[in-house]
Amino acid sequence: MDRLIKLDPSNTVLIRVEPGQQKCHGTITLRNVMYTMPVAFRLQPLIKTRYTVKPQSGIISPLATLIVEITYHPLPGSNLPHSFPHSDDSFFLHSVLAPGVAIKEPSSMFDSVPNDWFTTRKKQVFIDSAIKIMFVGSQILSHLVEDGNSMDDIREVLEKSDTSWKSVNSTDQQGRTLLHLAVSKARPDLVQLLLEFEPDVEAGLSRSGGSSSTPLEAASSSGQALIVELLLAHRASTERSETSTFGPIHHAAREGHVEVLRLLLLKGAKVNALVKDGGNTALHLAVEERRRECVRLLLANGARTDIRNAREGDTALHIASATGDESMVKLLLQKGANKDARNNQGKIAYDVAAENGHTKLFDVLRLGDRLCVAARNGEVRSIHKVLETGAAINGRDQNGWTALHRASFKGRVDAVRFLVEKGIDVDAKDEEGYTALHCAAESGHADVTEFLVKKGVDVEARTSKGVSALQIAESLHYVGITRILVNGGACRESLNQMTQGASPAKIPFVISGAVIKKKKQMGRIRVLRGSFDRSTALAVL
Repeated sequence: MDRLIKLDPSNTVLIRVEPGQQKCHGTITLRNVMYTMPVAFRLQPLIKTRYTVKPQSGIISPLATLIVEITYHPLPGSNLPHSFPHSDDSFFLHSVLAPGVAIKEPSSMFDSVPNDWFTTRKKQVFIDSAIKIMFVGSQILSHLVEDGNSMDDIREVLEKSDTSWKSVNSTDQQGRTLLHLAVSKARPDLVQLLLEFEPDVEAGLSRSGGSSSTPLEAASSSGQALIVELLLAHRASTERSETSTFGPIHHAAREGHVEVLRLLLLKGAKVNALVKDGGNTALHLAVEERRRECVRLLLANGARTDIRNAREGDTALHIASATGDESMVKLLLQKGANKDARNNQGKIAYDVAAENGHTKLFDVLRLGDRLCVAARNGEVRSIHKVLETGAAINGRDQNGWTALHRASFKGRVDAVRFLVEKGIDVDAKDEEGYTALHCAAESGHADVTEFLVKKGVDVEARTSKGVSALQIAESLHYVGITRILVNGGACRESLNQMTQGASPAKIPFVISGAVIKKKKQMGRIRVLRGSFDRSTALAVL
């Protein structure tokens, strides 16, 4: 016989360490293995200042058990043991037969065994020094995971700790769960180990301001694709939690983690989901941070370009225009972004680009305007369709022309009539002060000129050079148009004054000392400095 007392269930005392505890407790069960004889015991730590044992000695009835509580006293200012999870501290268990001792209680008599029972040489005293101390609990687990300790140690503590929800979902003093700690350490192996113990994958990490983030949101933000995959395999939600500002898809898009974004979208993340504050989508965030590949992926998965954020009412195109990202603007336009959409200040993307001095975006945002193209071609159905899709009826192309300028210059009277009926500004001026009436008179379209005059346009409107439609018509000898304008109230006295002294060999097209030339981008006549003969002007027209 090598011992009188057996330690149940093992020879290791598990002491649980939790935040805020002044003392850490554990228990060990002593069982008398003798069938007929009571056994006296004494349990003593080698370093007595660290531990309190209660009861420290006693008598155990035959085949009976006794639970002994061991309390660990941490050093002042620290709640952590000097070494963990395994301690190198030693305990000595002395045991001796106690024949003839009357046992009144079922188990033992506490702290009443004389010390000389365990020292006399007349009795056979058994000494067991195999008792071990192991520290477990949330604080131990947090430090083991944060320090990246041995996987075996972490697994052992998890297995020997309370494996209920509380243990594996315990948090440290900063509110971080074990999963959050493993994510912050970029340790997919630790995440996989923790997932075996079925943690709450939706647990939030508390942050200042009342916001929080789930492990998936944290992993998405840091671009941990393998960890994201592991969490998704354990059914982590792809949607923004109620207390989070950003969802996983927002984090991935904002930080430019394309592979993480792809995994989230494959698992059904809502591509147009909004952040908690500001109403931005993942597309807004990716555009703002110039994450081009993320933008492409979002657009390929159905991201809407027309969603306006809550704060400024900006679309993704507004944001791209504000940053001056030309390739991003082109990409959004290719995917159907509406450049006529207005934000809360009534500004289109062009206005935003102009405000921020991004002149290189002007042509991209105005060139090839669908409304102006349809008007130029006289396609009334197309004009109607473009307006129904949200185009601004007074929107302008890269030269400041409205659809009415275009239709008037090309003589598309049906398109002109339709646009006027829809409420277009008939007196809108381009960058050089030209109205639609100037365009119609300049290009010789009497029917359009007559229609505009009947609709009450300003027949005396002047360009930035001070030129009226009548002056243009008379200089080009458009007699019919001249008559229409005069009958509509245009004044012709200034023309005679301006043409006095002109050379008889040339057309008196010396309005403000100017001539006409074709502007390539618009295909129209413009008044510039100088003069040339009528045959040249007609060739240009």
